[in-house]
Amino acid sequence: MANKVSIPSKIFGTVLAHSMRGKMLSRTELQTLAESRDIEELVTRMKNTIYLDALAKLTKPYTAEKVEGALREHLVNTHAKMVTLSGGAGVLNAYFVKYITWNLKIILKGKALGRTYEELLPKINLRAEELVGRRDLVVKALVAKDFDEAVASLQGSEFGEDARKAAAVYKEKGDVRAFDTFLDHAFYKSLDKSMFGESPLQDVQKIVSVDIDTYNVLAVLRAKYWGLSAQETSDLIATTTTKMGRDTLQKMINVERIQEAIGELSNTAYRDLIPKSAENDIDAIMQLEEGFERVSFRRIAASYRTVFTLGNMLATLKLMMLEIRNLAAIAAGVEQRIPVDKIMASLAKTTPQ
Repeated sequence: MANKVSIPSKIFGTVLAHSMRGKMLSRTELQTLAESRDIEELVTRMKNTIYLDALAKLTKPYTAEKVEGALREHLVNTHAKMVTLSGGAGVLNAYFVKYITWNLKIILKGKALGRTYEELLPKINLRAEELVGRRDLVVKALVAKDFDEAVASLQGSEFGEDARKAAAVYKEKGDVRAFDTFLDHAFYKSLDKSMFGESPLQDVQKIVSVDIDTYNVLAVLRAKYWGLSAQETSDLIATTTTKMGRDTLQKMINVERIQEAIGELSNTAYRDLIPKSAENDIDAIMQLEEGFERVSFRRIAASYRTVFTLGNMLATLKLMMLEIRNLAAIAAGVEQRIPVDKIMASLAKTTPQ
């Protein structure tokens, strides 16, 4: 998806990014959507937002899955447009891998839990794979007759070894979150590598580095929770560009307890994220994950202080990812008749204003 591009086109891309940011839904607008009586009313209300075109092709009966699929396709198309306007910036291209891993996670988790092809198909949107010529990769896993065949279908791809390791952890521990950690490894390796292909501006580096640091820290902690060996845990690390350094991660690997590993962050820029009170290891990891998300959001907001940069485009795409995650949560909540206050409490902050 890389193209030559003129400087005016790049400027247009950043202007578009600022415009999109300005049109993002406020907390009040999200609450109005969450107050919908049913999915049909939600779709009607959403068609009065910037997502009118994204939802135009939806057919009745509406479902939360259909709404989420339409929104994700809109996100992918917007991302592809940004890549073109950026001149095929490596870092924006790298984030495209995230959509592929999203589908593969759904498929492998579903196969592991005995879901059929018919059950999984509505959850998958292949627009990203079509744009980058990777459709066959996901389809082979989707049509596989069972879990083991789905895992085997990925061998030979950048996801193959990580999928195999995730399957082994799942079979031993029964934790489907293994697929999140191991498949994300392929994405973050790609993202890390993209930072060598160009000379990224400081605002891009700050956004990307917190993403990579978040993955590495959480991967180490989850591997420790699963009881993986030091070498198996070390193999999950995907970093050479972040400021946190491999030494801290290695110290986290070497200590015995998860709380001790988290304590190693006290000598890093993330010292304030160390949970003050956690009921157990999983709660501590979740609190830490929420803290990293807040740091990421602050970095995104700060990137707008400088105009006409690639960072503006990346920041807007990441905000859009968060907004669509929120809208998907609202759709699921409305469909399941979850109280509005609980839906709103589950949403991520998306508007840096």
